[in-house]
Amino acid sequence: MTGSAASSITFDQFLEVDIRVGTIVAVHDFPQARKPAYLLEIDFGSEIGLKKSSAQITRHYTPDTLMERQVAAVVNFPPRQIGPHMSEVLTLGFPDEDGEVVLFAPDLHVSNGVKLF
Repeated sequence: MTGSAASSITFDQFLEVDIRVGTIVAVHDFPQARKPAYLLEIDFGSEIGLKKSSAQITRHYTPDTLMERQVAAVVNFPPRQIGPHMSEVLTLGFPDEDGEVVLFAPDLHVSNGVKLF
């Protein structure tokens, strides 16, 4: 699944998107979601803390494979109501050939809360 490149932005605009690394510390089933999803609790370190995120990642991941996994997320979007839960960050991923989410994460361990640059 590919698409056209988005319109150009400035480097300062890119810096406004706050993408951080966190570690998944809890995974909950989310049966109220319209599409199969998990509710994740992600630790972004002492500066940002623990945040929740709804993620449609049930095709490639189980709760066991998600625990203690580092992920990248946008932490400065406003919270969004997803069913009965508030999603506080946007966990990032890319679509596979079927449009299912593959998580975006560092390939080596980094400190929770570090910012993408």
